[in-house]
Formats: sequence, structure tokens, C-alpha cells
Amino acid sequence: MSLDEIIDKSLRRKDGSSTCEDFVSLVQTWLNKIQWSSSLRGIFGETNQSELAAFTSYALAFPDSFLALVDTYDVMRSGIPNFCAVALALRDLGYKAVGIRLDSGDLAYLSCEARKFFCTIEKEFAVPEFGKMSITASNDLNEETIDALNKQGHEVDAFGIGTYLVTCYAQAALGVVFKLVEINNQPRIKLSEDVSKVSIPCKKRSYRLYGKEGYPLVDIMTGENEPPPQVGERILCRHPFQESKRAYVVPQQVEELLRCYWPGNSDIIREPLPPLRDIRERCIQQLEQMRPDHMRRLNPTPYKVSVSAQLYDFIHFLWLNEAPVGELQ
Repeated sequence: MSLDEIIDKSLRRKDGSSTCEDFVSLVQTWLNKIQWSSSLRGIFGETNQSELAAFTSYALAFPDSFLALVDTYDVMRSGIPNFCAVALALRDLGYKAVGIRLDSGDLAYLSCEARKFFCTIEKEFAVPEFGKMSITASNDLNEETIDALNKQGHEVDAFGIGTYLVTCYAQAALGVVFKLVEINNQPRIKLSEDVSKVSIPCKKRSYRLYGKEGYPLVDIMTGENEPPPQVGERILCRHPFQESKRAYVVPQQVEELLRCYWPGNSDIIREPLPPLRDIRERCIQQLEQMRPDHMRRLNPTPYKVSVSAQLYDFIHFLWLNEAPVGELQ
């Protein structure tokens, strides 16, 4: 979460001639040079330091294959400057960074802006070939989106195609992503220009709230230590990111959805998972309980998933703390 957590800060030069005892300080020096260089001054302010720590740790572990995902917080105000600082520090020690990956937002625009940034670094600090740093794009790409990018104009060198390459188009894939929500009891959040990719931080509990007709009305996530919803008690359900989307719900039945089978603590035994057949039957039963308009194939009614008021406030508090602050001149 911060550069202070990096214990082993040394990195041996690629040719083995000597060792840099404090690679972290070298990275910080380069970030300061970039921030206050005449050509880049005012483009960004304070970058996200947990991201910088992650990039630095990655480079220390894999100095020959440093490729950074730069859209965790903000591409141009944090990801790109942090990447360049680490890449330039690696170059001082004889290593060459591979490049960056963009996985959200306007890929054409961001790739062009990243290329401009790299070319400015090359010119400002006389770093040969830095402007040709590799840019990889991903994010559910297919032939249509790549064709659109080509017509629009971009600076992408490589496309990462996964889902549409390995999945039959007629059988849609289930997109599942693991996101870190807490580390060492400290909640973490991933930000993105694509709001649907912003993660919901901290350990949570989730519940399904049923209405008078027996159908599920809404699912709600709460913080781990919040009291659970109670039957007959009004609870405020909020959209996690859209302030105006909210509703009071008085549940007639409350079902807890999340059960932890493996907490990861050495003193707690992992519970065995139910047989696959039982899991399948439960899934079928849950689908049968949904309202018909949620299940129709053509234009189904979206099922609502919400957060508690307390969790909503915490999400946005952490969001503001982690998002880089721009600087205008």
C-alpha cells in the first residue's frame, strides 16, 4: 500500500557490475524529475503511492519483464507517470521495461496520450527509444472493436484478446474477475474510468431481500460488522455509484447469500464445499425464484444489487482518498 512496505530495496545491475541499494529512492527521484520537468509540468500532480509501490515491487521482482497495468486509478494522472518513473529507474541499471497495458476507458485516446507522454520523456531526458515503449490494449476486444480502433486511429502495438478468442460467440462467457478488497485489515479499492470496473472495498456480507409476493426484490451488500437487515424493518438500499438511485425496502424475508468456506487463517479449518450436484441444484432453485421479467431472454428487467448507506459512504470516502488530484496551470 506504500513504498515504506518494501523491505528489500536493492537491485543488482543487469550486467552484475554493482548493486543499487535503494531502488525505491531512485524511482522517487525520477518521479520528481518527471513531475517538475519543463515539458510535463502541470500534466499531473500527486500520483497514487500504493500504485507506485506495486509497480516498484513488480520491477524489483521481474526487472527484465516489467509491464504495468496503468488504469487502476487514473491512466494519465497516475498510472503513466508512475510507470515512467520505474521504467527510467530500471534503465539506469541496464534493464528495459516492456511497456504498459490499457484495460478500460477510451483505448484509442489513451494510447495516443500515452505515446505523447513517452515521446516527451524521450526528448526531455534524452532517453533513446523510450517513445517506442510498447502499448498493449485489452478489455473484451473483438474484431468489431479492433476495426473501430483502426479507423479511429490509435497507438496500440498489441491487442490482448481472451474471451472472444476462446469462447463460442453463441454461448456467452461468464466474466468473472477476482478483486482485492482488503489487505492486512486495510480496505482497498480499484478505480477506473469505466465505473463498472470500480471495486467495492472491505470485507462484506450480502443478503437477498424478498417482497410480499415471494420474489426477490433486491440484493444488498453491507460491511462485515454492520447489523443484518431484519424482516419488517425499513432499510435504505443505495446504488453503489449513482447518488440519485436509492430506495427504501421493507423485506418480508431475508436470506444471507455469502458464506465463507476458507477464511485464510491458519487457526481456522477450511470447510469442505458441497458436492457439485448440490451447488447446481441450488443455482436452479435460485433462478426459479426470480420474477419472470428478470428471466426473459429479450430485454430482461435488470435485477438490482445495492449497498447499505454506511457502505455507500465508505466507498466514496475511500474513492476520494485514493483518486489522484489533477493540477491545472
